[in-house]
Amino acid sequence: MAELVFFSGTMDCGKSTLALQLDHNHAEAGRGGVLYTRQDRAGAEVLSSRLGLRRPAVEVGDETDFWEDVVRRRRRGDRVDYLVCDESQFYTPTQIEQLAQLVDEMGVDVYAFGITADFRTKLFPGSARLVELADRLEVLQVPALCWCGARATHNARTVGGRMTVEGEQVVVGDTGPGEEIGYEVLCRRHHMRRMTHAVARATAELPETLPFEIG
Repeated sequence: MAELVFFSGTMDCGKSTLALQLDHNHAEAGRGGVLYTRQDRAGAEVLSSRLGLRRPAVEVGDETDFWEDVVRRRRRGDRVDYLVCDESQFYTPTQIEQLAQLVDEMGVDVYAFGITADFRTKLFPGSARLVELADRLEVLQVPALCWCGARATHNARTVGGRMTVEGEQVVVGDTGPGEEIGYEVLCRRHHMRRMTHAVARATAELPETLPFEIG
């Protein structure tokens, strides 16, 4: 039976790489699929990974209707067995419902990849609806790491290297160094403390805790 599967994780955990690998594997097996993405770091109409892999993709907007798009493709003779939907956290709840309908009514496998929560630890509407509707939730097994070496569980937005919890929910950025407005993955402890790598480096001479008591 067809499935709606949600692959989730923080930034830097290899979601887009896995999306491209999954598409390759299904295509090699003779299946026909469509790649979708929204606001990819590399620009419009492309699905890219930080490893340098990229493929053309359909750019999703608020007006995109997945049901109508698949119906149109099938009517013109295209084979559509599966959909790979990257950056699905940016999709609307209605679009997630359309994806679920394609699974149930047309037998199309849907593989959605995305971040669960934003820089404020609030669920993205698209991700929330995926959690509610998905047949299966998969947490990616390649962990992103906080600067301290612990598993990163939260996404932080940074301005000049310092964490911020203000601003619009969606601001496209990357995790590369030198970004004035960028993102960094942190463990919960350091996200709660708003301690980014830059802040930790600036205060390296003052450890967070001392290994002994001062009497």
